[in-house]
Amino acid sequence: MTTPSAALDSAPTGIWLPIFAGLCASLVSIGLARFAYTPLIPSLIEAHWFSANDVVYLGAANLVGYLIGRPMAHRLTNKNALRLMMLVVTGAFFACAFPLSVTWYFAWRLLSGIAGGAIMVLVAATVLPHVPAARKGLASGAIFLGIGLGIAGSGTLVPPLLSLGLQATWLGLGALSLVLTGLSWFGWPQETVHVTASAAPDEPTPPAVLQLFAQYAFMAAGLVPAMVFLVDYVARGLGAGARVGALVWVMYGLGAIIGPVSYGFLADHLGARRSIRLVLLVQAIALGLLAISHTFMALALLAVIIGSFPPGIVPLALARVHELVPNPHRQQLAWSRATVSFATFQALAGFSYTALFNASGGHHTVLFLISAGAILVALMLDFTPWGKDDAKGLNS
Repeated sequence: MTTPSAALDSAPTGIWLPIFAGLCASLVSIGLARFAYTPLIPSLIEAHWFSANDVVYLGAANLVGYLIGRPMAHRLTNKNALRLMMLVVTGAFFACAFPLSVTWYFAWRLLSGIAGGAIMVLVAATVLPHVPAARKGLASGAIFLGIGLGIAGSGTLVPPLLSLGLQATWLGLGALSLVLTGLSWFGWPQETVHVTASAAPDEPTPPAVLQLFAQYAFMAAGLVPAMVFLVDYVARGLGAGARVGALVWVMYGLGAIIGPVSYGFLADHLGARRSIRLVLLVQAIALGLLAISHTFMALALLAVIIGSFPPGIVPLALARVHELVPNPHRQQLAWSRATVSFATFQALAGFSYTALFNASGGHHTVLFLISAGAILVALMLDFTPWGKDDAKGLNS
């Protein structure tokens, strides 16, 4: 019987259509649905659609939905679920063109996050089983490149769309999402791996995997401030204006494009664990410098480095799961649990940072210093004695 990997070796182009579909899914559900909101924050406030406090909390609604969407993914079949979730995100874009109320907006941002959470669980489990082992890091980087493209696209598309008005901006994002959903519709592979309770019964989780869960959680807490507040920090905090804020966000997007494939390449050549250590050290330094940098050149350079992290860490963490857990069924189970820890801390961090931001009277630098501390905690966890590469409990 021909395995998916063997089939790919004999027909190397066969995997690129599913990878493209995965890229479209991550672009729509995370790259645009989450990150296009960030450059819109100053305009939403200035246009008086919502108050400054409400706008920031509406951004956190997407993070909460992301957490809810993770467990929901296991109740759906992969291919149809991915199609449905992309349609939900598209509908949310169109709905946000009409600021009927805070509740209306919160509900649609929440639904958008739920769809994004489900997609992030399902997309890797749907595509990667069809990829040869030696190419998994690069393939996962290509899939999650969609996040980076969405970030970069939000920085380049949102400013010209805003010249047409906020409503036109949301409608334009919805139209782009609809096109990408259509392009990916027939790209999903027919055979998918889906974890069920019978295929993957609960077993004790070994220390090395628990260590990864904890690291991934603190990574999530560390990436939120720049992800949510960077444009507002430059535009209003430093008084540089929306145009300079958008330029810095474009540089963040450039880093986000570079991150997934380069981090996946690192995982394939250095190993996931060594790559994670290197990336965390660089990120902690960059976030610390962000809190004290004020020139455009410094901010642009730091934005590239920091922007590589949110989409780049996904293929790295996934590669670490594959190092620790050889069994494919248990890989999906471990990956799902890792992303639940990520989503939980991301949602908690979103509301915590928002509350701290409002309580401090809009003081951005404190948030960046706290995020640097969270990244350092993730790095230190890798040197704990319970972090040995022993995952017997998930390999059987």
